[in-house]
Amino acid sequence: MKRVATALFALMASQTLLAQNFDDVQIKSEKINDSVYMLTGMGGNIGVSAGDDGILIIDDQFAPLAEKISSSLEGIAGKKLRYVINTHYHGDHTGGNAKIKHMHDATVFAHDNVRVRLENDPKKEAADLPVVTYAKGVKFHFNGETIHVRHLPHAHTDGDSYVYFEKANVIHTGDVMFNKMFPYIDLNGGGSVAGYIRAIEIILADVNDDTKVMPGHGVVATKQDVENFLNMLKETRRIVLDKKAVGDSVESIIKQGLGEEWQSWAWQFISEEKWIRTLYDGR
Repeated sequence: MKRVATALFALMASQTLLAQNFDDVQIKSEKINDSVYMLTGMGGNIGVSAGDDGILIIDDQFAPLAEKISSSLEGIAGKKLRYVINTHYHGDHTGGNAKIKHMHDATVFAHDNVRVRLENDPKKEAADLPVVTYAKGVKFHFNGETIHVRHLPHAHTDGDSYVYFEKANVIHTGDVMFNKMFPYIDLNGGGSVAGYIRAIEIILADVNDDTKVMPGHGVVATKQDVENFLNMLKETRRIVLDKKAVGDSVESIIKQGLGEEWQSWAWQFISEEKWIRTLYDGR
């Protein structure tokens, strides 16, 4: 089943790339506050800090979009792109590393395991790799902000980080949150269901009623959205594990379903069936 999970992610990426020409992708900018923005296009949401010190971005989508991303950043602030933070190793968050580094001479930061996994990918080259890595986290003092980057162990992958803008009260979760959608948990990439739930609990400790939360995928979220997401994770896991404990097979649970309450969380890539399989097999 771990192989199935990895194959699923590869399928997600390949189907997306085949279904849409990069030429048609538009990079849209959303202002979160005076110095923090979110870019959407194709792949994971990009967080942006822009100010007198320059520009820092969180994730960089796919290589063919690097020029469009750069143009969008130029529209936000005519400053140098200095730093990139990779929230994890998946290609829709790290695919632009090499081009962005070449175009801007930017420095890429990520958790140790992100570099390890990219190094072990035969399709990746040295230019794709993070230059600075960390075990637990790193802190940026940039654009009048204190930007905390903190590792979340064995959540979506084994190299996840979330980013907390202390002054702006903004959080970028990486793929530890899919807003209003069943998430993808990379069980073969060091992720786990229990770790994923724990990661959301850790993030919630930094969230108050005024916090704006940029998920890895989906629209900007509120504290209530994060709490709803955590409740979904816990309740659907309880349903599946309770049935598994009395001997129900995964096929039987899929046939029974999770109930009407959770049907709206299914989406193009993570159907109810795929989410049940993740919960059944995940640790």
